[in-house]
Amino acid sequence: MSTDEHGNDECVDYIERIVYLIDNELDQADCAVVEMHLRECGPCLERYDLQRAVKQLVARSCSESAPESLRDRVRLRLREVTVQITEGGA
Repeated sequence: MSTDEHGNDECVDYIERIVYLIDNELDQADCAVVEMHLRECGPCLERYDLQRAVKQLVARSCSESAPESLRDRVRLRLREVTVQITEGGA
């Protein structure tokens, strides 16, 4: 089946399943169905690649620590906001 043969409605059904595939939350049978669709549907394969890249970027970004100087500035600002709220300001 070519990309043109896939209806938009059919592809909508795969959007959520693509995310589950990336997160390894599908059983083996569902994985096979989604993977077959991805082999046959260019737009869904592009969506899969984009979702996977975003997930990898977020995972990599979340594993990095903010520099200590930034963390100190954030803590100071939080204290300032707390004091303003406590004193009735803001």
